[in-house]
Amino acid sequence: MRDSKKPRETKNLLSRKPAVRPACPFCGLPLEKPKELKIHRPLEMPVGSCSCGAVYAYDATGHNLGAAFIEALVFGCNMDWGLAWGLLPEEDYLEKIVENYDYETNLIVPGGFYEGRKISGALYFVRLHADIQEVTRQGVQKHLASAALVPAEAPAETKETAVRAAAKTFTKREVEELVENYAVAPLLKAAGQDKGILWHLQRLLYSADETSRMRAAEFLGRACAVIAQKNPRPVSRLLQNLFTSLADTGASSWGAVEAIGEIIGGSPEIFAGYIPALYQLLEEKGEDENLRAKILLALGKIARAKPNLIKKPCSYFTPFLSDPHPAVRGQAVWLLGLLGAAKISEDLKNLQDDVGEINVYEKGEIVKKTIARLVAEALAKG
Repeated sequence: MRDSKKPRETKNLLSRKPAVRPACPFCGLPLEKPKELKIHRPLEMPVGSCSCGAVYAYDATGHNLGAAFIEALVFGCNMDWGLAWGLLPEEDYLEKIVENYDYETNLIVPGGFYEGRKISGALYFVRLHADIQEVTRQGVQKHLASAALVPAEAPAETKETAVRAAAKTFTKREVEELVENYAVAPLLKAAGQDKGILWHLQRLLYSADETSRMRAAEFLGRACAVIAQKNPRPVSRLLQNLFTSLADTGASSWGAVEAIGEIIGGSPEIFAGYIPALYQLLEEKGEDENLRAKILLALGKIARAKPNLIKKPCSYFTPFLSDPHPAVRGQAVWLLGLLGAAKISEDLKNLQDDVGEINVYEKGEIVKKTIARLVAEALAKG
């Protein structure tokens, strides 16, 4: 006869290895469930901290580990994006991943299945070196003190009811027509009803027609601004996907960078943390003149919305005024005009007779402008 008082060992349905409580991969101490921070920021994965100083982010799907790494690193840096982007692996921090994490039970499930459920979650750990922790750890603990556990998901039937009661969803063709007709007001209304239009707009970034690509980028920025006010999470995922696409050397010929600029410029208070990644791209892939021009354009879109978010001094951008490619020179002129042309007026005046032409996107259309004209417009802004 089995002793009913004997504790039953929790086992994975497909493995003889028992499910266990999560432990820090650096020190072995048990961990609490990750929590959601009460601050408005681009990345919204739950996070936690071990007493040894390691921090971790929870990726519910196990497929967004790149985003989880960024979340953990930035959280460990006390939400200082500038500090995070300047750190180097091994030299400044260590990282590890723990897979098969089930948030509901706070267990590691070796076989990946628990009580009929597939367990795909992962915890991404980052441990900053001691000298950096001295600066950031107090802020990390302060954020965690006001954090909360993630609410339990609604039952499936409740979700289905919510979906049925949802407002109109928009087809791929309907979104295409909004872009073709440059229908801004209907687009903003659509964004308030159906966040799925983001994916239709993203597809249009790969159009062979430049005007269509630029309109899609603009509309993405406008739609994201509407959606992010209520829920920034899908917009964060979209931004992460756009940055990831730039790892492909062929991606710079499409509209990803322009879309990034429009999205950040449309919601600068929420997504300004991504700006250092644009600087990093500018420095790492500077040999690609097409990408150089697009990044300067994206920074210009952000500066147009909120110039004080561009922390780099004008002198950081003035070397691009001497670039052999007109598109790079032109976008640098436009950006510097937005940042304060008076500070570098002599540098701009050197291009007053530059007859090189570039395509400029304005109010839904592509127009050609000479570098000289762009200089005149920049100087007129003071």
